[in-house]
Amino acid sequence: MNFYIASSFKNINLVRELSAKLQIKGFTHTYDWTKNGRAASYEALKQIGEEEKEAVANSDFLIILLPSGKGSHIEFGIALGLGKRIYVFSPITELFDFDETSTFYHVDGVHRFTGEFEHFISYLIEQEMKTKE
Repeated sequence: MNFYIASSFKNINLVRELSAKLQIKGFTHTYDWTKNGRAASYEALKQIGEEEKEAVANSDFLIILLPSGKGSHIEFGIALGLGKRIYVFSPITELFDFDETSTFYHVDGVHRFTGEFEHFISYLIEQEMKTKE
């Protein structure tokens, strides 16, 4: 099973930790943007965007670690449009409260999770292992 993780540079360590734990379980990371530096030109932005778009398309499921920026939400939209399974993790519950949330966090195929990151990792692996069966 292939996965893609969308997030921000603020969460780079969490992205790397989650990726490593999923890979140990036999999952394949379609693109690790954490190995990139910040883009310094429009051409670099285009190249990264193309690679990320392809990585989302080649994934079986997408994970979005909040807080994140507009790029992550575009990747979320691509995954949603392609019918991918989506997991949204937020360390705070407010992002899922009615006045703060996004409508798209609540559509079919989107799993929302708040709480401890380690518990989220266990939940995600459990859910995706069931899908493999």
